[in-house]
Amino acid sequence: MTWLYKDELVEEIPEGVVGFVYLITNTTNNRKYIGKKLARFKRSKPPLKGKKNKRRTTVESDWRDYYGSSDALTADIEQIGTEHFKREILFYCYSKGECSYIEAREQFRHRVLESDEWYNGHIRVRVHQSQKILTESNK
Repeated sequence: MTWLYKDELVEEIPEGVVGFVYLITNTTNNRKYIGKKLARFKRSKPPLKGKKNKRRTTVESDWRDYYGSSDALTADIEQIGTEHFKREILFYCYSKGECSYIEAREQFRHRVLESDEWYNGHIRVRVHQSQKILTESNK
């Protein structure tokens, strides 16, 4: 199963994108799930011989094969197969904070905890401002 963004197939994540907020829809019963996924993560390797600092590399995440962290969603995918699910990227995010904020905003906007139409069982909100956003008033 593939990811779609504005009805276009996603082969690669655009440069500079840290992660994305997505919507997974079960096409058999229209039940949905909103979540976020980081596109890359940092991994530390042990230092080279004679060195003290760890080596840090960036590795692509499992975003291509990812289907969310909901137990109910995972159970349905195992039961009926991935071909009955549509995966859509709603927003590309350029910081972890933006990803967390947009995920929570969309979950609250769609009231995912108030209906059985959603697989979401909780909303984890931990948002920080990673950098100042310049507007006309504070330039």
